[in-house]
Amino acid sequence: MKSPRDILLKQHRAAAPKLDAIRREVIRELNNQVTKEQSWPASLVTAILGCSNKCWGELVWPCRRIWAGLVAAWVLLLIVNLSQRDGAQSVMLKSPATMEMMTTFHDQEKILNDLLVDRSLPAEAERPRIYLPKPRTDNMKVSTA
Repeated sequence: MKSPRDILLKQHRAAAPKLDAIRREVIRELNNQVTKEQSWPASLVTAILGCSNKCWGELVWPCRRIWAGLVAAWVLLLIVNLSQRDGAQSVMLKSPATMEMMTTFHDQEKILNDLLVDRSLPAEAERPRIYLPKPRTDNMKVSTA
């Protein structure tokens, strides 16, 4: 009795010449000069697409969990930002500015202007007086020897 391995090998031996013929035909088509000649834009597009596939396979796919986490964080930040912005704009649109608010704003603006005045230059002051020392001979004793 034949083993299953022998049966499979016998079937493979029968299919091997057919597979070799198909392989030769495909290689002949790939080596055809007409197929190899491509225009410059077509070769550029092929290079770019090949590069994008390579980048996807080497950079993104192995770290897909990290990229998914970063995307989730950005989406969360975007949602929080949009939710805060909508609330602030609706409050501003609903309540008109009252006279009291406007006077308070002007008072705060005056205080801010007073604080931001350029005080780097000193105010006009007296010029410093030039100190002229007195002669020291008045204090010295004249010794007679």
